[in-house]
Amino acid sequence: MSANFNIIGTSDYRKNFWNAMRQEPYNCMVLDHAEGKPVSAYTLPAEDASSMDDFIKQESISQNLCTTVKFYGGASRIFAHDCADFANWVPEGSVIPLYDGLNDFTRYPVDSHKLAVFVKLTEEFVHDAAFDMEEHLTRRFAKNFAKAEDDAFLNGDGANKPTGLLHAEKGAEVGATAKKLSFDEFIKLYASVKPEYRSKGTWLMNDDTALFLRTMKDDSGAYLWNSDKATILGKPVVIGEGMPNAESGKFPVLFGDFSYYWMIHRSPVRVRSLKEKFALHGQVGYLAMEFVDGRLMRREAVKALKITA
Repeated sequence: MSANFNIIGTSDYRKNFWNAMRQEPYNCMVLDHAEGKPVSAYTLPAEDASSMDDFIKQESISQNLCTTVKFYGGASRIFAHDCADFANWVPEGSVIPLYDGLNDFTRYPVDSHKLAVFVKLTEEFVHDAAFDMEEHLTRRFAKNFAKAEDDAFLNGDGANKPTGLLHAEKGAEVGATAKKLSFDEFIKLYASVKPEYRSKGTWLMNDDTALFLRTMKDDSGAYLWNSDKATILGKPVVIGEGMPNAESGKFPVLFGDFSYYWMIHRSPVRVRSLKEKFALHGQVGYLAMEFVDGRLMRREAVKALKITA
């Protein structure tokens, strides 16, 4: 059951939520009413959820590249659809050339994968009125969620986690192959992406690949990498440490419009405090959970450079 977002946005809900997290007296009816039933984990208050989204964007590469969709509730598996749009010039009085688009959809299954983050605090911090527990916990949750989502964005195999861009069958298509990195292969990869995706294209690679590229020159002797603007062929470069090195069989460089990767949040973040388990150590544990899926909706929108033997 989805949370009642009219309730979790209230100051009363937020006060009782953080009292519960601090192990202080709270009104469980206020929290349970937001969920529609008694639960062990409570939805993060709207104000803090908004802050978490901001913190995640500060930490994450995927959230700044992909399209984020929130679709709470519903079945554990839903379906996303994609279709090609069109525009035509039509002479006055002529019939508009509409076509039967009912079957012109690509249907993608969207699952609901649980992502859990666990954080511990000492009881001294939890009960210290001067300690900003709300921001501290929210930031720590955000940092860990961002790290896990970034890894899935690139390397997810679709089994109990989203499907990443480097997935062989469902990720980016191969746009160019090479035995080693060279200027010519970057030109080929750039040109392999259709203009409609190239116009908003971004390069994605790790630090080792970027370091090598900073020394690479084109045929005229000019550096391929514009160090002032961090661009290659006029397109921005983003560093993702989850990207592989330029080794045989790997895809060290991606280029294209990453907005066609959808990160789909199937539930709000819920948090549960775990006091009894860590009481002997003078600690309180906090378990935060969300359900997420993700996949590249148009494989042709992002292309990969593959290193061959």
